[in-house]
Amino acid sequence: MTKQNIRKLIEELISEFLNENGLELWNVEFQKEGRDWFLRVYIDRKNPEEGEYISTDDCELVSRFLDERLDEENPIEQNYYLEVCSPGMDRQLIKPEHYERYKGHPVDVKLYSAVEGRKNFKEAVLEDFTEETLVIVADGKRIELPLDKVAKTNLSVIF
Repeated sequence: MTKQNIRKLIEELISEFLNENGLELWNVEFQKEGRDWFLRVYIDRKNPEEGEYISTDDCELVSRFLDERLDEENPIEQNYYLEVCSPGMDRQLIKPEHYERYKGHPVDVKLYSAVEGRKNFKEAVLEDFTEETLVIVADGKRIELPLDKVAKTNLSVIF
């Protein structure tokens, strides 16, 4: 089963359960590390702005549910470790709705190739996001980054 198919399968298996519990699926990763495979399922609150964060109890609840469903379906051939976790404070923005939710927040952007002479932007403000462009404000300057040059966008962690 391909990684993309595993992602879709996980979405199908747990979307209703997550919705019933006020949670949402942030991301799914299925990757090999050393000799072992890991299925990581990242969950978040539907409305994290309200001050509620993912707890270990939430992760355990989803892990038990998903483990049971995966045992029933048995869709993944190789052995793997299931991990259910929060995307963290420095969460990676992946889907368009992630970018939409965090407009106006500081982000760290890594690029494949330089724009404006830089490949990294730290604590830039996320201004806008389209299908083709990520718009940030860095050092007081509005910068449009072509999405095909963006390797990774994470929320900045500022203390």
